[in-house]
Amino acid sequence: MNAASSKRALICGSVAFDTIMVFPDRFKARILPDKIHMLNVSFLVPQLRREFGGCAGNIAYNLRLLGDVGYPMATVGRDFEPYREWMQRMGIPLDHIRVIAEEHTAQAFITTDLDDNQITAFHPGAMQLSHLNSVMQARDITIGIVAPDGKEGMLQHAAQFRAAGIPFIFDPGQGLPMFSSEELRRFIEQADWVAVNEYEWQLLQDRTGLSARDVVREVRALVVTRGAEGSVIYTRDAEIRIPAAKPRAIVDPTGCGDAYRAGLLHGLLHGLDWETTGRIASLLGAIKIESRGTQNHTFSRAELETRYKESFGVALDAP
Repeated sequence: MNAASSKRALICGSVAFDTIMVFPDRFKARILPDKIHMLNVSFLVPQLRREFGGCAGNIAYNLRLLGDVGYPMATVGRDFEPYREWMQRMGIPLDHIRVIAEEHTAQAFITTDLDDNQITAFHPGAMQLSHLNSVMQARDITIGIVAPDGKEGMLQHAAQFRAAGIPFIFDPGQGLPMFSSEELRRFIEQADWVAVNEYEWQLLQDRTGLSARDVVREVRALVVTRGAEGSVIYTRDAEIRIPAAKPRAIVDPTGCGDAYRAGLLHGLLHGLDWETTGRIASLLGAIKIESRGTQNHTFSRAELETRYKESFGVALDAP
């Protein structure tokens, strides 16, 4: 890809391990509906893999593929060393990764059956202490993002971005249900952009009573992703519909949202128009879905340009 930009993004969010297991049968064959009140089941999972994940790690990885510098700001545990080595190999800065020796790194344990049903257990571990990091510790930051993380950390980092005058994206993700209507409204007042998927957007509207028009009175743009139906970018002047880029295979959707957000950050870092920014973000999501795990895909600049033209019918004329 291009030489790394001198502009820096600070990515406040989780760094986590994803342990993914495959149960070669169907949960419904092992769970008796009339015994659900006394559930005690065990699944043999001959396939297991451990992936590097977490929103901050995933976004930083995708930004690196695009030639940008993304600094993840996260709290991790005493078991972080394999992830540290991976980040170093990938050229992802570790300046704002804080190790909490008394905790484990956040971890998701996911078991999937033949019908793609999933049973997930999530241990937040060190992520719960994300508020120990401060945006004020970072220097020369052009843009930020508040992605899913510990609740106190998300609240504090949004306020710190605002106080420092650093524009940022509010990306509540799966953390959205943690917050009250008042807290969500405050996030929107502080942020410069809001990014949510379609389900999160519905929940955000239900919680706050705000419409898209209400939100863009406070922020520069509201981005709503809609999976295979593309995405919509609402600004004060327009409603821009971004088509979905077609993947060559659908393998694993985990991490597609983070890849999309890296595309948004890339466009904002380089001052691109919303149509180009949205298309790059959409294409990153499509490339990611073709690989298992959240940080196993890769591409060159030439490959990105070729696939951009194939997907959208125009050349990619941007950094």
